Amino acid sequence: MSIPTATSLQLPKLLLLGIAAGLMFLHLTLVWQQDYNNLWMTSLIFWGAIGILVSQKCRQLTPTAGRLASGFGTLILVVVLLKSTSPTLNYLNVFPLLSALGLALLASGFRGLKQYRQELISLFFFSVPRIVVPVLIDLSPLTAKFATFLLWYLGFDVTRYGVNIILPEGAIMVYPGCSGLATILELLALAVLLLVLFPTRRKYQILVPLGAVSLGFFVNSIRVVVMAIASAANEEAFNYWHNGDGSLIFALIAQLLFGLFCFGLLRLHEAPRSPSVWD
Repeated sequence: MSIPTATSLQLPKLLLLGIAAGLMFLHLTLVWQQDYNNLWMTSLIFWGAIGILVSQKCRQLTPTAGRLASGFGTLILVVVLLKSTSPTLNYLNVFPLLSALGLALLASGFRGLKQYRQELISLFFFSVPRIVVPVLIDLSPLTAKFATFLLWYLGFDVTRYGVNIILPEGAIMVYPGCSGLATILELLALAVLLLVLFPTRRKYQILVPLGAVSLGFFVNSIRVVVMAIASAANEEAFNYWHNGDGSLIFALIAQLLFGLFCFGLLRLHEAPRSPSVWD
């Protein structure tokens, strides 16, 4: 009996493409079923962008997967599929990164992973910060302070006690989930993806992430202001802006403003393509 070689272990590109399409469809379906609408839109953007990046370099990719890499890649994909029976938010966040890593190992092995560094870096920023950063950072006090300042500037009789914003007719508490960190991390992931897709001057590689963080924080603070005002009106209005479609509106506004910000940078500071830090 002959021993299989690395070449014989290679999966046909069409089969890999089919597996990738199936994983993408599974992920988007699971996110949709769990009603994570913001995550669904961002996931769709990332899956599409990763597909574009891989298609652009498809002919240059070198298949070098051996038995160990193929086995490890298969194990990762099996774990991903098994976990899909009981998905959690953290799992759905890391799903694309694990899937891409498993597919890359099946296609090109350990040595060939460097061929996918742009895709893996993009998906790392899509996945890992959403899980790690909320454990390390709580923006609630800062968001409460800034929202209180905005209300005071608009002429409201407002006071603050810790993360509680108090108006004469109502009050709200700024929980970590309402601090804007999720919006900031989402825009930051999009910023990294944009820099991977459109390498530019180094100073703009700093401005784009800074713009993502600033816009995410500011737009969410406006949302907190609206919730504080709504709490003084009626509970239904508050719930709309807190957990209802109103929260999605602000997420969409943040993405649109960030898109306009990046478009403005690209238009006003056009320059010949230069090597990116991700290349």
